[in-house]
Amino acid sequence: MLHRCGMGFGLVGLAGVLADDRALGSESAGATNPFAVKQPHFPAQAKHVVHFFMNGGPSQVDTFDPKPELKRLHGKTLPVRNLRTERKTGHAMGSPFRFAKYGESGIEVSELFGKTAQHIDDMAIIRSMQAEVPNHEPSLMLMNCGDGRLPRPSFGAWTTYGLGSENQNLPGFIAMCPGGYPIVATRNWRSAFLPGVYQGTYLNTKHTELEKLIANIRNSQMPLDEQRQQLDLVQQLNKQHLDQRKGAAELESRIQSFELAFRMQSEAAEAFDISRETKAALAMYGEGTHARQLLITRRLIERGVRFVQVWSGAGQPWDNHNNLEAGHRKLAGQWDQPIAAFLTDLKQRGLFDETLIQWCGEFGRTPVAEHPALNGRDHNHYGFTCWLAGGGVKGGIVYGATDEFGFRAVEKPVPVHDLHATMLHLLGFDHERLTYRFAGRDFRLTNVQGNAIHDLIA
Repeated sequence: MLHRCGMGFGLVGLAGVLADDRALGSESAGATNPFAVKQPHFPAQAKHVVHFFMNGGPSQVDTFDPKPELKRLHGKTLPVRNLRTERKTGHAMGSPFRFAKYGESGIEVSELFGKTAQHIDDMAIIRSMQAEVPNHEPSLMLMNCGDGRLPRPSFGAWTTYGLGSENQNLPGFIAMCPGGYPIVATRNWRSAFLPGVYQGTYLNTKHTELEKLIANIRNSQMPLDEQRQQLDLVQQLNKQHLDQRKGAAELESRIQSFELAFRMQSEAAEAFDISRETKAALAMYGEGTHARQLLITRRLIERGVRFVQVWSGAGQPWDNHNNLEAGHRKLAGQWDQPIAAFLTDLKQRGLFDETLIQWCGEFGRTPVAEHPALNGRDHNHYGFTCWLAGGGVKGGIVYGATDEFGFRAVEKPVPVHDLHATMLHLLGFDHERLTYRFAGRDFRLTNVQGNAIHDLIA
């Protein structure tokens, strides 16, 4: 109660007296700044998270899970019964892409991600991911928030709640998606019942001008000193309002958001200005929106931003029910060089070991084609691929497997709750102890499930 009321001022007098073992299990007693740096449950290498979200669902059998049997049976009925899918599917569809072995580990990767594969010995390829249903909306919510149906805080919100932020002048959690929102929009990076300051800040990275990239970042009618005076008055009134309402969480979040917005004016312009990069860095990342997004992401990680989610684009770009060959080739072509450059850049700057990187979609795609043409794949939640790198991840390994056709996870299946528990462990958290009390219950990202997979941890 003392922590929640009056922005936590009630705890100041008890600093050093209270045991630091509240629901969170990581927040410093007496801390009133929600973005103050906090210690996790145990030491960990990972301090930041970068999530490359291939929204729409990339095909695992065309990227990181080769299935020669599909090529042999192309156009024929599989010798096993097709699993239930969202749409009508039929015959086997062999991958139109070549696979090759990379690195000392010899892991096979599609030509679509040949440049990314140069880092394969630092990546853990999980080929046995499982979601719950073959629909975008609940699968996006499951991957982002740990529940496909009910409003729950997103992974990024949990991370900033648990660790705070190393930069008080930028948001702790940033979601970048060019051209608009993905499916279910802002629910992908919401804070739900966590304090609102932990929700993601959305950037439309289609834009290059700072004023369009970050709405209202500058005040064209008032200099900074006058803004500060105005904000001080507004905050004084807000705090009086808060005192009368016993620490309303929404008002606390509004107060903190006003302060962060003011401070961002001084640092955002520099952080998002990639023209300050060298010609060599710009050339390494290449051209295009995703190159710019990932270069910005590296600059944000350098500046202590805790969680960055980078989306493919508005809607569901990877949802290639037809014309998959052209669609996947175009999309992978936009991502491959920037991802490889990003991983190289982090290593050169000493940031790779402290940054946990995740690549995935909300599900995968079927090994069988949709009728009538053999040129597209339906949604597949039974078995798909996700990879992790950096941040204490064991590199150069393949974990789990799908069947010989890539339909179902048959070896070491990994539900999304297990993935989340593992990533939290890499950040230094016991997923069962990172909780928040709401409506009389201690909630957590993994609900009442999940096991950290120690085989993925170096």
